[in-house]
Amino acid sequence: MSFFEAIASCFGKYSTFTGRASRAEYWWFVLFTMLAWLIINALVSSFAGPEVGIPTAYVFLFLVLLPNLAVGARRLHDMNVSAWWLLLHLTGVGSIALYVWMLFPGSSGTNRFGEPVLDPEDL
Repeated sequence: MSFFEAIASCFGKYSTFTGRASRAEYWWFVLFTMLAWLIINALVSSFAGPEVGIPTAYVFLFLVLLPNLAVGARRLHDMNVSAWWLLLHLTGVGSIALYVWMLFPGSSGTNRFGEPVLDPEDL
C-alpha cells in the first residue's frame, strides 16, 4: 500500500473500527498526520504568528483524531488483539509501548476480526 492509498483508505474508513489494517496503512497514516501537523503549524505560524499557528495545527489533530483511533483499532485487530489496548495512550509511557507493538506483523490467516488485509506473497 502506498502513501496516498493509505491516506485514502483511512479517510474512506473515517470511523470504521471493525476489520483489519496493515502495518503500511497504519504507519503511512501516522506519517501523514505528523507531516500535515508540522506543515500546518509552520505555514500558519509564518503568516499569522505562533499564537494562531499552534491552535490551528491542534484543530487539525482534533479533526483526524477519529480516523487515527479507527486505524489504530484496525491495526490491533490485525494482530488479533482488542482495540481497548488503545487506552494505553492515556498513560504517557503506554504510547511508546503501543507504537512498538504496532511494528510487529499481524496474525497470519483469518482471525476473530476478519480476513487478512494482504496476501502472504505481498508481505
